[in-house]
Amino acid sequence: MIVDEMRDRLAALSPEQLEVLDESEGHRGHSGWRDGGQTHFRIRMTSARFNDLNRLARHRLVHDTLGDIVPRIHALALELSGTDKG
Repeated sequence: MIVDEMRDRLAALSPEQLEVLDESEGHRGHSGWRDGGQTHFRIRMTSARFNDLNRLARHRLVHDTLGDIVPRIHALALELSGTDKG
């Protein structure tokens, strides 16, 4: 499952808090939705790796960490914070 792949890869960022939510069912009938879900995801994560990174740099780090998963899904919402809460 894609959720498990995401959690495994994001572990490399040493998260203090990590939620990977499959929100696909809430998008039934919308663009990109497929039978079986696994199309729309939300990641909530806190990691010291995000300290001193701006929002764009945090997003790029997560996208790079997820690698080939990103093109396989339709939507990815990110809620990222550093341990410094910045």
